[in-house]
Amino acid sequence: KILDGEKHYCKKSELKQRQSEILQFLDAKKIKYSALDIAGSGDLKEEMRKKVGDPSAMPPQVFNGDKYCGDYQKFSDAMEDGNPEAFFKL
Repeated sequence: KILDGEKHYCKKSELKQRQSEILQFLDAKKIKYSALDIAGSGDLKEEMRKKVGDPSAMPPQVFNGDKYCGDYQKFSDAMEDGNPEAFFKL
């Protein structure tokens, strides 16, 4: 995650909280999803970064099928704007 040009890495608890917020929204809206745990797989992490187009991207990253939706910050911004459906490309 890059903020103001500086790299910031989330603590594990912060990462889990961010993932939880996204999954809670999907559950509340009854939207089907599959969550991938990339923590133990360098191959999955590299695939995620390649799809995102950022070699330093950190989870969670959200996709709707093959469409890249964004990271947690974009999800959070969409929630604040009252338009999360647009973020998920629904």
